[in-house]
Amino acid sequence: MKKVAILTSGGDAPGMNACIRAAVRYGIYRGYKTYGVERGYTGLIEDDIFQMYPRSVSDIVQKGGTILHTARCPEFKDYDKRAKAAENLRKRDIDNLIVIGGDGSLRGGLDLFNDFGINVAGLPGTIDNDLAYTDFTIGFDTAVNTVLWAINHLRDTNTAHERVSIVEVMGRNCGDIALYAGLAGGCEYVLVPEISVDFKEVAESVQQSAKRGKTSNMIVFAEGAGDKTELIKAIKEITGRTPTVTTLGHIQRGGGPNMYDRVMAARMSVHAIDVLSSGEGAWAIGVKDSKIFDMDLAKALSMKKEVDSELYKLTRVLSI
Repeated sequence: MKKVAILTSGGDAPGMNACIRAAVRYGIYRGYKTYGVERGYTGLIEDDIFQMYPRSVSDIVQKGGTILHTARCPEFKDYDKRAKAAENLRKRDIDNLIVIGGDGSLRGGLDLFNDFGINVAGLPGTIDNDLAYTDFTIGFDTAVNTVLWAINHLRDTNTAHERVSIVEVMGRNCGDIALYAGLAGGCEYVLVPEISVDFKEVAESVQQSAKRGKTSNMIVFAEGAGDKTELIKAIKEITGRTPTVTTLGHIQRGGGPNMYDRVMAARMSVHAIDVLSSGEGAWAIGVKDSKIFDMDLAKALSMKKEVDSELYKLTRVLSI
């Protein structure tokens, strides 16, 4: 009988459980024995692998996090550790692996295929939306809506007190959370890692908006966009106002996935099982123009993510 293992790795993202549920149930439908791996590659090395059944994934589609748990596993870069992981799969006659995670997690899957011939289907599970080959990653839409919820609530008090407010969001290398949430939230300024901005220009923009009658300003700041203390300093020096800072942190990872992430997760997991059934290989599963597709995993990971300059420009035009 065909067998497939499923793991979640790296930072958790809303929709991972929806992936697991669909992979287990559709896998069984296609004639697979399905296995779960606890704590990502750490569990693969430590042989924490168990069989999963339809009832194993009951009542999880609406939940955030991952029932398989997750961990970062830098030791997986070591060949001998990967060899142990492959051995733990092979002794159960498992030749297929579904990896749900971000760039580093998918690279670990590619190494397993290249070094030991384990067939891999990589699903983009990360809130950062930082994988270039796919339009959207699992968890991104939910995370953006969480940020938008926070912006909406902060704007009420921000307006009441006539404040300048900075909302710091995740995005060390990719600013998509800030970009999409900032545009949807009608924020006056969006700062992302990909586009360098002089903080004095931001402060001067705040000052000019006050002259145009704006009594409050909302700035969305991706964590990789620079030193926010320098931004605070510039705003104080130029406007004489002390901005409030709200750092959203890990709340962006939590909460149940929204409809879009649940449906996309299910569709991607189904596609993963289908592509693993087609033969040997390592594939990246993604979405492009609302259609689920697969491509060579190595090629997918070689692509460079670019910021959407049109969206960024739109945030500036609409902030007047």
